[in-house]
Amino acid sequence: MRALLSLGAETSLPEWDGNEVATNESCRLRETQLTCRAVCDVLRCLTMRSSTITIRLDEKLDRELTRACAQTGRTRSDLARDALRRQVALLRFERLRAKVLPLAEARGYLTDDDVFRELS
Repeated sequence: MRALLSLGAETSLPEWDGNEVATNESCRLRETQLTCRAVCDVLRCLTMRSSTITIRLDEKLDRELTRACAQTGRTRSDLARDALRRQVALLRFERLRAKVLPLAEARGYLTDDDVFRELS
């Protein structure tokens, strides 16, 4: 356990602010919570395979990203990952649609409304 905690996870207790009475039980509970959180954080880092990319943002997009982070409480990385996931899914959809479109047209499905009408 000590080796896992030494990998950079939070291990110290916060300062006592004087507004609460610290008991041995509450200190042990807080220490246990921090230790569990630290172990979970380390395990998550060890099991998550990831890679790093660098992107350049123009000033306007950088401001929009910063504003979106402030409004949602999410990190820049989290929003960028989400945007990439959506874009990759959209590209996959468009590629599949291009493959299926000739087959659909041959059967008389020329618009999305034709498909919806058939399914309804």
